[in-house]
Amino acid sequence: MIEFKLPSLGADMDQGTLLEWKVGPGDTVKKGQVVAVVDTSKAAVDVEIWVDGVVRELRVHPGETVPVGTVLATLDGAEEAAPATRTPVAVPPPEKTAAAAHRISPAARKHAEERGVDIERLAGSGPDGGVTVEDVERAAPPAATAAEAGPRRPVTPAARRRARELGIDIATVTASGPGGAVLLEDVERAAAPAAPAKDRQGEMRRAIAAAMGRSKREIPHYYLSETVPMRAVLDWLATVNAGLPVTERLLMAVVLLKAVALALRKFPEMNGFYRDNAFQAAAAAHIGVAISLRQGGLIAPAIHDVGDKPLAQLMRELTDLVKRARAGSLRSSEMSDPTITVTNLGEQGVAAVYGVIYPPQVALVGFGRIVEQAWADKGALSVMPAVTASLAADHRVSDGHRGALFLAELRNLLQQPEDLQ
Repeated sequence: MIEFKLPSLGADMDQGTLLEWKVGPGDTVKKGQVVAVVDTSKAAVDVEIWVDGVVRELRVHPGETVPVGTVLATLDGAEEAAPATRTPVAVPPPEKTAAAAHRISPAARKHAEERGVDIERLAGSGPDGGVTVEDVERAAPPAATAAEAGPRRPVTPAARRRARELGIDIATVTASGPGGAVLLEDVERAAAPAAPAKDRQGEMRRAIAAAMGRSKREIPHYYLSETVPMRAVLDWLATVNAGLPVTERLLMAVVLLKAVALALRKFPEMNGFYRDNAFQAAAAAHIGVAISLRQGGLIAPAIHDVGDKPLAQLMRELTDLVKRARAGSLRSSEMSDPTITVTNLGEQGVAAVYGVIYPPQVALVGFGRIVEQAWADKGALSVMPAVTASLAADHRVSDGHRGALFLAELRNLLQQPEDLQ
């Protein structure tokens, strides 16, 4: 049996609220498949499964808030779920086994949610004791309001039961779940309209503050910065973009991300996690990109394998990531996988930024705005566009000498932008 637990979707996440299951008992799942939607203090996140298998039991219901590490579901591995033999075996019709109790068709499960029926308690009449739509219909309440008889919107069983207990017409409840689903908290809110609405922005600020406070207490930070000449990059970028449609032009942000990823190959101690009193180097650079949200707050989901991707692909992925982050539609791997974070506040007019490391990561790279400044080179004085690149790193894993060499490598890479493609 495999336990599927609520993952940590960021250093500032201690708990999450299950919004929706995408699978049910008996369903076969593949590694990387989205199986649930979980609400954090920052966004609703699509949670992926990390093994192949068959869902055995769902232990947490939509609307429940549980701590990180809670078992959400159990699965049978692919080998456990596979039949031991291809020889047909007769199934006794009168008694339904525990496994048969979970042979529920997707259509029956959806119908049960719509009708507010607890499908796990139904006796099935289908093949091998499976629960069918007809079984759900027989168990459903005989009467239905006119509103319920029309087109249905998704309602979680917990929300429907609570609405009946409180005497609330579910059709009048404002939904907040994915796809317009009515959640348990929506019903509770409808029952007590005078109660203050959920302060998501305040909740996010508190979560970020708590995580950053822990980071500063637990991680011995050191900080370095380097002034990087940017004329070569700006000239090269202008030439490349001149031959591209407006929608495909590259931003400086992806050039900086690629340079950081390539520099990490020479300094792997900046790329990974500090867990259980030891450093675990990452095999690839999954760079967390700090993105400001329109409603306030910050989120840093990952672009995976940055060092192996061409700039055009990184540009498409960055555009998509920013769009989905601000729409609250991210995947759990994007939230839990960042091996280092890059924050670029140059667009906000900031000259330099010195960030706080997101645990369990061990480094953060920051970039300020590109400014023109006096530049002396080989006895000649000129005006040079330059940027301040900063590094916040964990002294348990690296030191100032290695950090300085990392920034020097980053500076050198940016002097040959054509090699970043």
